Amino acid sequence: MVVPRVFPLSCVVQDYAWGKLGRDSEVASLWAKGEPERQIEPNRPYAELWMGSHPKGDAIILDNRITEKTLGQWIAAHPECLGSKVRKAFEDQLPFLFKVLSVRLALSIQAHPDKALAEKLHAQFPQHYPDANHKPEMAIALTPFRGMCGFRPVSEIVGFLRDVPEFCALIGQEAAQELEMCAVEPCDGIKVRDALQRCFTHMMQSGKKECAEQLNLLVQRVSQQAQNGLDVSPCIGDLLLTLHSQFPGDIGCFAIYFLNVLTLQPGEAMYLGANEPHAYLKGDCMECMACSDNTVRAGLTPKFIDVQTLCEMLTYIPAPASSKLFTPVPISGDPYALLYNPPIPDFSVIKIEVPSTVSKYHVEPVDSASILLCVRGQATSCDSHENLNLHPGTVLFISANEKLTLVMDAPNSLLLFRACCLL
Repeated sequence: MVVPRVFPLSCVVQDYAWGKLGRDSEVASLWAKGEPERQIEPNRPYAELWMGSHPKGDAIILDNRITEKTLGQWIAAHPECLGSKVRKAFEDQLPFLFKVLSVRLALSIQAHPDKALAEKLHAQFPQHYPDANHKPEMAIALTPFRGMCGFRPVSEIVGFLRDVPEFCALIGQEAAQELEMCAVEPCDGIKVRDALQRCFTHMMQSGKKECAEQLNLLVQRVSQQAQNGLDVSPCIGDLLLTLHSQFPGDIGCFAIYFLNVLTLQPGEAMYLGANEPHAYLKGDCMECMACSDNTVRAGLTPKFIDVQTLCEMLTYIPAPASSKLFTPVPISGDPYALLYNPPIPDFSVIKIEVPSTVSKYHVEPVDSASILLCVRGQATSCDSHENLNLHPGTVLFISANEKLTLVMDAPNSLLLFRACCLL
């Protein structure tokens, strides 16, 4: 019997508390459409759809010709499906985890360690850092998607220190003045980073009582201004009140004055490298990452926090919000595909958007295993792949160097996302 090299997957949903509820969740929508017998529970949070072979969410193979039950078992039995370069570079492992996220409540103020730090943390605290791998990741918006990413320009942070006295109180006058000097006088990068680290660390290590007192003062002041019809945007009042309603008294509420706040429109992306501070706030996105579950958290979460490690590991490189957008590039010969290719070897993502005027589309082979998700539209494969049917929620595993020809079902546009490893 010929071994199938393209087959559908049944993927795991994670019901973390921050996920969107019921039918409000794009995760729930795609999950339910993928397999018609699935029922959406209206009060259940549908946070993440995991598409890959991670042990916490190994995808089930939906092909009765295959004896292996999960994708991880299949790859272990058929490592050639990964492609020769991927096999060598990642020791016969699928190097990425592909996800859909639906965010209702803010995720934690967090960063992901580089490989050296990941190995150290895993050795010391395996209960909190479950593997030794790094976790660079990329988010591509499906709906307007709000998040925080990277440190603001120093001038913006200094402006908040002047205009938000409660914020300045947690930093301390000496550290605040040191950072202000970096905004008015030429300073080298090391001095700027040191001053920024000192200010951020002072804030994050504030006592719980002091933090709660200053946050309550700020929330009362901003709430009163909002009730009186005054503009609260200079202190990002809308986001402050939202975060405080979700995590009352949490020090992470003040992180909005250090970190860039940006809203991605559908198709826009941000890449989060090692030691880059960030937090997802609201919306739906595709996410791809190295196959790891290591996160260092320090606020806006009920989970384990490690403030000292976070403050020591961060990049402390100030930059404007616009610099955090990751721009895809066209793929030569394919007018319908855009490549999001981050500066790490673990993964790339291809967005494929085929208009309704096209009747047939060729998913080109790459020298890597890939995972393909259908977000919109319907099509049928016309290769030797048992006439696979694609519709919203369909997830396919495609072995290395396999092509897939799709015939559109009726006039409809097609939106696909494909994760792979382009070494």
